[in-house]
Amino acid sequence: MLIRDPKLKLSILDTVHVYENTTAEETLQNVTEMVQLAEELGYTRYWFTEHHNAPTMMSTSPEMLSMHAAAHTKKIRVGSGGVMLPNHGPLKVMENFSLLEGLYPGRIDLGIGRASGTDGKTMMALLRSKQLLVANDFPEQLDDLLSFFERSFDKTHPFSQIHTPGDKSIIPDLYILGASKGGLPFALDKGLGFVFAGHLAPQLTIPMLRAYKENFKPSQYLNEPKSMLAIIASTAETEEEAKYLAGPVELMWAQLITGKQEIRIHTPDEAQNHIFTLDEERAKEQNKDRFVIGNVGTVAEKLHQLATASLVDEIIVADFYPNQESRKKGHRLLAEELGLIQVKP
Repeated sequence: MLIRDPKLKLSILDTVHVYENTTAEETLQNVTEMVQLAEELGYTRYWFTEHHNAPTMMSTSPEMLSMHAAAHTKKIRVGSGGVMLPNHGPLKVMENFSLLEGLYPGRIDLGIGRASGTDGKTMMALLRSKQLLVANDFPEQLDDLLSFFERSFDKTHPFSQIHTPGDKSIIPDLYILGASKGGLPFALDKGLGFVFAGHLAPQLTIPMLRAYKENFKPSQYLNEPKSMLAIIASTAETEEEAKYLAGPVELMWAQLITGKQEIRIHTPDEAQNHIFTLDEERAKEQNKDRFVIGNVGTVAEKLHQLATASLVDEIIVADFYPNQESRKKGHRLLAEELGLIQVKP
């Protein structure tokens, strides 16, 4: 039975995985194919993560990937999920996303992360400063970023004499990302959108998203709250196939939780044949709430339940399918099941 609910929007979060036996060039071609398909299927937005020192992920620069995605589509929103602000100067982030918004008005999102999302050495290579590694100055960074967008620095501020092209009308939609309790206060204080990573902290997902919706106050950025839930979803036509395709991401997370640092999407056969250690079995069981796995009807129903419980009208699916064909099929099935597109007879 198809679930037709125009109130529930779907979006995609892409980490740009380099699949087994796939080149870097092919991986980037996959991005073009996927964002165009997402637009065709009726997805609302297509976001890119920021990862560094992760050879099997090519999502190192969400702003450049967003530029590419916007250039190859016509209406779908694109952006970052997110730019990890501690890795960057607020001025440069503002300049990049002002350019994007100016080139593709009304289509650009800037999701802002509070953590670096990488290791200390890599962060130092990005920042070129040992001092900034321990600065912990996200509140100041966020204030600077918003002030650059608004052209609102106080005259006494050292940045007040920095003049950027354009004006404050060229601003993307702004979101704070959350994976703990730390992001919510910033979203509420500034009146920004809020996206919670349910696959990173499933036990906090519903409380944090409900608290945002219940405590939001209108701001110059938003008249009403705008929140999304991010979750790993893996679906197929049958329960058996969905579990087979989800094997690699379940294995990856089990190994991460038990201390293995390699982030890699294994092949489904590798995952199926993997002999789990006792610790990995425990981790796999504990990780169940990070994923929504099953045939398309089951997954659609679970997403509806999560959306209702967390008071959101949009789910952003974190894409951890093991290959290009399974992800295309999975996103298409879900779009059809939720009524984003009309199923052809």
